[in-house]
Amino acid sequence: MTVYSETYEAGAVEPDADLIRLINEAISLELNVARLYALFQDLFPEDAEFWQLLSQEEENHALLLKIGRKHYAPNDIFPLEILPGSLAPLIEQNRELERLIDDFEILPPLRGDAFRLAVALEEAAGEIHFQRGMAGEARTEALKVFQTLNNNDRDHADRIRRYMEEQGIGQSP
Repeated sequence: MTVYSETYEAGAVEPDADLIRLINEAISLELNVARLYALFQDLFPEDAEFWQLLSQEEENHALLLKIGRKHYAPNDIFPLEILPGSLAPLIEQNRELERLIDDFEILPPLRGDAFRLAVALEEAAGEIHFQRGMAGEARTEALKVFQTLNNNDRDHADRIRRYMEEQGIGQSP
Protein backbone atom coordinates (compact mmCIF):
# COMPACT_ATOMS: atom_id res chain seq x y z
CA MET A 1 0.00 0.00 0.00
CA THR A 2 1.35 3.41 -0.99
CA VAL A 3 1.83 5.91 1.80
CA TYR A 4 0.48 9.40 1.21
CA SER A 5 3.42 11.76 1.29
CA GLU A 6 2.64 14.64 -1.05
CA THR A 7 3.09 18.25 0.04
CA TYR A 8 -0.03 20.06 1.19
CA GLU A 9 -1.07 23.38 -0.28
CA ALA A 10 -0.93 26.43 1.96
CA GLY A 11 -3.97 26.51 4.20
CA ALA A 12 -4.86 22.86 3.68
CA VAL A 13 -4.90 20.59 6.69
CA GLU A 14 -3.35 17.16 6.73
CA PRO A 15 -6.07 14.72 5.69
CA ASP A 16 -7.42 12.08 8.02
CA ALA A 17 -5.08 9.08 8.02
CA ASP A 18 -7.98 6.58 7.88
CA LEU A 19 -9.40 8.33 4.81
CA ILE A 20 -6.01 8.26 3.11
CA ARG A 21 -5.64 4.52 3.85
CA LEU A 22 -9.11 3.94 2.41
CA ILE A 23 -8.34 5.98 -0.72
CA ASN A 24 -4.97 4.25 -1.15
CA GLU A 25 -6.55 0.82 -0.92
CA ALA A 26 -9.27 1.88 -3.39
CA ILE A 27 -6.52 3.04 -5.78
CA SER A 28 -4.81 -0.33 -5.38
CA LEU A 29 -8.09 -2.08 -6.16
CA GLU A 30 -8.58 -0.11 -9.37
CA LEU A 31 -5.01 -0.84 -10.42
CA ASN A 32 -5.32 -4.54 -9.59
CA VAL A 33 -8.52 -4.81 -11.63
CA ALA A 34 -6.72 -3.00 -14.48
CA ARG A 35 -3.86 -5.53 -14.22
CA LEU A 36 -6.29 -8.43 -14.32
CA TYR A 37 -8.07 -7.03 -17.38
CA ALA A 38 -4.70 -6.42 -19.08
CA LEU A 39 -3.86 -10.08 -18.40
CA PHE A 40 -7.20 -11.11 -19.94
CA GLN A 41 -6.33 -8.93 -22.92
CA ASP A 42 -3.19 -11.03 -23.45
CA LEU A 43 -4.89 -14.35 -22.72
CA PHE A 44 -7.93 -13.85 -24.96
CA PRO A 45 -6.89 -12.20 -28.25
CA GLU A 46 -10.44 -12.47 -29.60
CA ASP A 47 -11.54 -10.09 -26.80
CA ALA A 48 -8.33 -8.04 -26.55
CA GLU A 49 -9.87 -4.72 -27.56
CA PHE A 50 -12.69 -5.10 -25.03
CA TRP A 51 -10.33 -5.98 -22.16
CA GLN A 52 -7.91 -3.22 -23.13
CA LEU A 53 -10.65 -0.59 -22.93
CA LEU A 54 -11.81 -1.82 -19.52
CA SER A 55 -8.22 -1.94 -18.25
CA GLN A 56 -7.64 1.65 -19.36
CA GLU A 57 -10.86 2.76 -17.70
CA GLU A 58 -9.83 1.13 -14.42
CA GLU A 59 -6.50 2.97 -14.63
CA ASN A 60 -8.46 6.18 -15.17
CA HIS A 61 -10.50 5.44 -12.04
CA ALA A 62 -7.26 5.06 -10.08
CA LEU A 63 -6.04 8.37 -11.46
CA LEU A 64 -9.26 10.10 -10.40
CA LEU A 65 -8.82 8.74 -6.89
CA LYS A 66 -5.21 9.98 -6.83
CA ILE A 67 -6.34 13.42 -7.92
CA GLY A 68 -9.00 13.40 -5.21
CA ARG A 69 -6.49 12.28 -2.62
CA LYS A 70 -4.19 15.14 -3.52
CA HIS A 71 -6.68 17.97 -4.00
CA TYR A 72 -9.83 17.07 -2.05
CA ALA A 73 -8.74 14.99 0.93
CA PRO A 74 -6.53 17.74 2.44
CA ASN A 75 -9.45 20.16 2.19
CA ASP A 76 -11.90 17.66 3.70
CA ILE A 77 -14.12 17.62 0.59
CA PHE A 78 -13.31 14.17 -0.83
CA PRO A 79 -16.58 12.59 -2.14
CA LEU A 80 -16.97 9.72 0.33
CA GLU A 81 -19.88 8.21 -1.63
CA ILE A 82 -17.38 6.68 -4.09
CA LEU A 83 -15.64 4.71 -1.33
CA PRO A 84 -16.85 1.76 0.73
CA GLY A 85 -17.40 2.49 4.39
CA SER A 86 -14.61 0.25 5.62
CA LEU A 87 -11.06 -0.71 4.77
CA ALA A 88 -11.22 -4.46 5.47
CA PRO A 89 -13.21 -5.50 2.35
CA LEU A 90 -10.87 -3.52 0.11
CA ILE A 91 -7.79 -5.13 1.63
CA GLU A 92 -9.37 -8.57 1.24
CA GLN A 93 -10.35 -7.89 -2.38
CA ASN A 94 -6.87 -6.66 -3.22
CA ARG A 95 -5.17 -9.70 -1.72
CA GLU A 96 -7.57 -12.00 -3.59
CA LEU A 97 -6.97 -10.18 -6.87
CA GLU A 98 -3.21 -10.36 -6.44
CA ARG A 99 -3.50 -14.11 -5.82
CA LEU A 100 -5.76 -14.59 -8.84
CA ILE A 101 -3.41 -12.67 -11.13
CA ASP A 102 -0.49 -14.81 -9.97
CA ASP A 103 -2.53 -17.99 -10.46
CA PHE A 104 -3.84 -16.98 -13.89
CA GLU A 105 -0.34 -16.21 -15.13
CA ILE A 106 0.44 -19.89 -14.50
CA LEU A 107 -2.91 -21.49 -15.30
CA PRO A 108 -5.24 -19.18 -17.28
CA PRO A 109 -8.98 -19.34 -16.70
CA LEU A 110 -11.44 -20.39 -19.37
CA ARG A 111 -12.79 -17.48 -21.42
CA GLY A 112 -16.28 -17.65 -19.90
CA ASP A 113 -14.85 -17.88 -16.40
CA ALA A 114 -12.81 -14.71 -17.02
CA PHE A 115 -15.97 -12.83 -17.97
CA ARG A 116 -17.96 -14.17 -15.02
CA LEU A 117 -15.13 -13.19 -12.67
CA ALA A 118 -15.08 -9.69 -14.17
CA VAL A 119 -18.83 -9.28 -13.56
CA ALA A 120 -18.40 -10.46 -9.96
CA LEU A 121 -15.51 -8.03 -9.43
CA GLU A 122 -17.48 -5.13 -10.83
CA GLU A 123 -20.30 -5.93 -8.42
CA ALA A 124 -18.00 -6.33 -5.40
CA ALA A 125 -17.75 -3.76 -2.62
CA GLY A 126 -15.01 -1.42 -3.87
CA GLU A 127 -16.03 -1.29 -7.50
CA ILE A 128 -19.75 -1.01 -6.87
CA HIS A 129 -19.28 1.99 -4.56
CA PHE A 130 -17.21 3.76 -7.19
CA GLN A 131 -19.72 2.98 -9.95
CA ARG A 132 -22.73 4.03 -7.85
CA GLY A 133 -21.01 7.24 -6.83
CA MET A 134 -20.29 8.01 -10.46
CA ALA A 135 -23.89 7.31 -11.51
CA GLY A 136 -25.73 8.93 -8.59
CA GLU A 137 -26.84 12.50 -8.16
CA ALA A 138 -23.91 14.82 -7.47
CA ARG A 139 -24.69 16.46 -4.13
CA THR A 140 -21.27 18.08 -3.87
CA GLU A 141 -19.10 20.02 -6.25
CA ALA A 142 -16.28 17.51 -5.71
CA LEU A 143 -18.47 14.58 -6.79
CA LYS A 144 -19.68 16.56 -9.80
CA VAL A 145 -16.04 17.06 -10.86
CA PHE A 146 -15.36 13.33 -10.42
CA GLN A 147 -18.42 12.43 -12.49
CA THR A 148 -17.46 14.85 -15.25
CA LEU A 149 -13.90 13.53 -15.40
CA ASN A 150 -15.13 9.92 -15.30
CA ASN A 151 -17.62 10.66 -18.10
CA ASN A 152 -18.49 7.38 -19.85
CA ASP A 153 -16.26 5.00 -17.87
CA ARG A 154 -19.26 3.49 -16.08
CA ASP A 155 -21.46 0.47 -15.77
CA HIS A 156 -18.71 -2.05 -16.36
CA ALA A 157 -20.79 -5.00 -15.11
CA ASP A 158 -23.60 -4.19 -17.56
CA ARG A 159 -21.14 -3.67 -20.42
CA ILE A 160 -19.45 -6.97 -19.68
CA ARG A 161 -22.81 -8.77 -19.66
CA ARG A 162 -23.83 -7.13 -22.96
CA TYR A 163 -20.52 -8.12 -24.53
CA MET A 164 -20.93 -11.69 -23.27
CA GLU A 165 -24.40 -11.84 -24.80
CA GLU A 166 -23.21 -10.35 -28.11
CA GLN A 167 -20.34 -12.83 -28.26
CA GLY A 168 -22.42 -15.82 -27.19
CA ILE A 169 -20.42 -16.34 -24.00
CA GLY A 170 -22.57 -18.19 -21.44
CA GLN A 171 -23.07 -16.46 -18.12
CA SER A 172 -23.47 -19.61 -16.08
CA PRO A 173 -20.76 -22.25 -15.69
